[in-house]
Amino acid sequence: MSFSAASLRAVLDAHIPAGATGLVVALSGGADSASLLVATASLGGTLRGLSLRAVHIDHGLQAAAASFSEACAALCAHLNIPLAVIPIAVQSAPGASVEEAARDSRYAALELELRPGECLLTAHHREDQAETLLLQALRGAGLKGMSAMPICRSFGSGWHVRPVLTMSQEELLAYGAHLSGGTVTDPMNEDLRFDRGYLRRQIWPLIKTRWPGAATALTRTARHVAEAQQLLDQAAAADVSRLRDGEALSVPGLRALNSRARTHALRWWLCHAGVEPPSTARLTEALRQMFDAQQDHVPVVVWGEHALRRYRQRVFLTAARPPSLDATLRWRVASDATLDLGPNLGQLCWVAQIGGIDAQRLPETLIVRRRGGGETLKPGPQAKTQSVQHLCQSLGALPWLRDALPLVYADEVLIAVADLWLDSRWCVAAGATGFAVRWQQGPIIV
Repeated sequence: MSFSAASLRAVLDAHIPAGATGLVVALSGGADSASLLVATASLGGTLRGLSLRAVHIDHGLQAAAASFSEACAALCAHLNIPLAVIPIAVQSAPGASVEEAARDSRYAALELELRPGECLLTAHHREDQAETLLLQALRGAGLKGMSAMPICRSFGSGWHVRPVLTMSQEELLAYGAHLSGGTVTDPMNEDLRFDRGYLRRQIWPLIKTRWPGAATALTRTARHVAEAQQLLDQAAAADVSRLRDGEALSVPGLRALNSRARTHALRWWLCHAGVEPPSTARLTEALRQMFDAQQDHVPVVVWGEHALRRYRQRVFLTAARPPSLDATLRWRVASDATLDLGPNLGQLCWVAQIGGIDAQRLPETLIVRRRGGGETLKPGPQAKTQSVQHLCQSLGALPWLRDALPLVYADEVLIAVADLWLDSRWCVAAGATGFAVRWQQGPIIV
């Protein structure tokens, strides 16, 4: 089927979700996305009455950036379509791929720009699919990396739709041939220093000469890989459902799986949590540490902003740097007094409670700080005075979050640890009502 407005409508009808509120074409200034915009605009309001607008991301990476923006503005003015131009700053670490950094920054900006229910339309075509498969294979990617780009996927507060993914670039450009004067060629696509440019200009013509149907065949291969990945994901999801132990995974359960299944289950679990997994070697090392560390140790494997930690036969996904109460704060003793503990730490407030703290014995202002070591507290009238460390161990409080616990002091005397324990020596008589601490929106400690 050749590309036309009718074929585009058929794809959009089949793949635009029922809850869609509008269409947003990602416009680069090149011929591919311009052709897609023109074809989409030709549908008018016939596609469920969905509004249409365009967005252009200005990477600022080259002198031609102004020409891209001007071409986009001219086309949108001609079509009477609203255009948003979003400048971004692309930052890449030394030795990292500028292409990859630009793509990541571009999609992050597009995700923020997308309004609830809108569908982002991009002009990825059959050759893009084939190039992606080849590049991922050359990088040693697994099945997930070589899987076909889906026509529709969730994206930000809406969806990302690739409506011309089964069409060839030649068909797409033929449709928009009359636009040649109003589009710009991206110099980065011609720059042989970049992998995709080298593949596109030096390698792909040779492949196409020898195997004219290469794009179609490789696209089919990518679909087969995607299907295999789906089967593996289904198996991993079933394994994870059996391994779940609250917010964590069971270490004995992971140990019972064979090595490939446990690695895939762990990778699926991370992806399902919205976290980019580390390399297979890093995952394998993480599992080794979780299995081999001494019982009283808390092994941790960190990558980027995330970490895997083991505690009491459970594996947890955490931040690389867990929240910690680093400041010393002052808190008024009043029923309406709320204390903000800082980012990711929530707030403390007072609640009336039978057997709570006797407010009459408290100073006007209390001190709140994190543990320093050696703190003790008497958690009940018949209980012995115990160290906070022992109480945390008995409760099973996660070790990496114990520095997030807000300890409440009257002058220099500890009277409460978050909403976990009150010192009974500061509480009202049995049956009377006093104040108790409530910790709101804090991290899950147990």
